[in-house]
Amino acid sequence: MLIKEENLDIACLWAHDIRFKNKIMKKIVLTLIIGLLTTMGVTAQKSMDKFMVQVDGLGCPFCAYGLEKKFKEFKGIKDVKIDIETGDFSFNYPAEKELTMDAVLAQVEKAGYTPITSKIERANGTVEDSEDQKIVLNDKDLISKEVFVAGNCEQCRARIEKAAKRVKGVGTASWNVDSKILLVNYDPNHTSMENIQKSIANAGHDTQAHQAKDQVYSKLPKCCHYERVDQ
Repeated sequence: MLIKEENLDIACLWAHDIRFKNKIMKKIVLTLIIGLLTTMGVTAQKSMDKFMVQVDGLGCPFCAYGLEKKFKEFKGIKDVKIDIETGDFSFNYPAEKELTMDAVLAQVEKAGYTPITSKIERANGTVEDSEDQKIVLNDKDLISKEVFVAGNCEQCRARIEKAAKRVKGVGTASWNVDSKILLVNYDPNHTSMENIQKSIANAGHDTQAHQAKDQVYSKLPKCCHYERVDQ
């Protein structure tokens, strides 16, 4: 069959028009995909919870490395930052995993360190602050007790007192470097000497009822390596 020249010209124009439109469609689709990916990227960034913990016991870069390595067990962790001098530790974590403050504090202790204060800035705008979770204590409900706690120096004193005070229900805590005696004022309705001694042992110091784990004790600064207490 012979094709007329004028029909061939029309067919060529039609084919060219389709190719032209396809190029436009490709550009439109590509633009939409790029926009979608960009939007998803922004959403992903906004869907990260920020965790901030002040950690006691970070004496050197090796300590910081140990802490970061322990938190690498949390798959998806991002932007880990550790300041050895201040003990400030922060990181971002996917909001959909709903990581709790208790889990974070427990992980710090598993790494051999003592969490002091903590704060979470959730992706949805809410803030969870350990300072807001403190119990309001009534002086008339407090009782005073003494307990032996092993330690050597002023660094030990600060660590022991912080470990005691972070227990909910404790009002004040004072450790004497010479006598090794810790005086604690606490509300027995909220806690016990058992809980207080456990917290201190978790920080690396033996008490008369609880012994610190060897790996926690070994990570204390050399000046804090006291004579271990036999249980």
